[in-house]
Amino acid sequence: MTALQKVEAIRDRKGKRAIAALTAYDYPTARLLDESGVDVLLVGDSLGMVVLGFPDTTHVTLEHMLHHVAAVARAKPNALVVGDLPIHTYDTPEQALETARRLVEAGAGAVKLEGGVSEAEKVRAITSAGIPVMGHLGMLPQRVLEEGGYRKKGRTPEQTEAIREGAQAIIDAGVFAIVLESVVPDSARFLTTTLSVPTIGIGCGDHTCDGEVAVITDLLGSYPWFVPPFAKPQADVAGATREAVRRYVKNVENPSHPQ
Repeated sequence: MTALQKVEAIRDRKGKRAIAALTAYDYPTARLLDESGVDVLLVGDSLGMVVLGFPDTTHVTLEHMLHHVAAVARAKPNALVVGDLPIHTYDTPEQALETARRLVEAGAGAVKLEGGVSEAEKVRAITSAGIPVMGHLGMLPQRVLEEGGYRKKGRTPEQTEAIREGAQAIIDAGVFAIVLESVVPDSARFLTTTLSVPTIGIGCGDHTCDGEVAVITDLLGSYPWFVPPFAKPQADVAGATREAVRRYVKNVENPSHPQ
């Protein structure tokens, strides 16, 4: 399928079958996730923390994103590859379109940006050029510094209505799906039933959205130094790695007694 066909397939899943999305930052991971049947591979700016060692996503540059999008795209996955627009690369509609074009040239089939009403014209500039856009509302990691930390959203009717208004603005501008991050479960359910495009939740509770996205290192247990409270590790790659390396070190130091 073409990227546009993949986007339409995701859009058509609304209310029918759940969408499974995972982050991917490199070629082998992209291949493994794609072979396992994931619908969406999100090259997220979360790579700033779990790959590059930054304290948050605000340090991620376009060059970082282009590098990792290209690596994932080389896997030629059946899944839709979505690339994040990093902070300050979509401050104007013109800049947003140029950034989106560069991510698509690197191999993304669609792009994602954070924000609602204030971002609608940027979304429109990108979608008018034929590039699919995924939205991102609720807790916005690129605004963590100005908001003073990671906080749950949708706790009050006013907060939920603000998210809904923002969602409708970017839907009108052409987004095909919206990530909802750290929205309280009741609000996430309400937004999912209200909005016309699929919602993909992270930190919103189980089965509150049309799909879920997880950071791959959270799923695999390969980044043990910080595990979000909503993460559900399905493996202990960190532990397995440490044990394998310890055996290797022992074998190197004492080759006559392999472990």
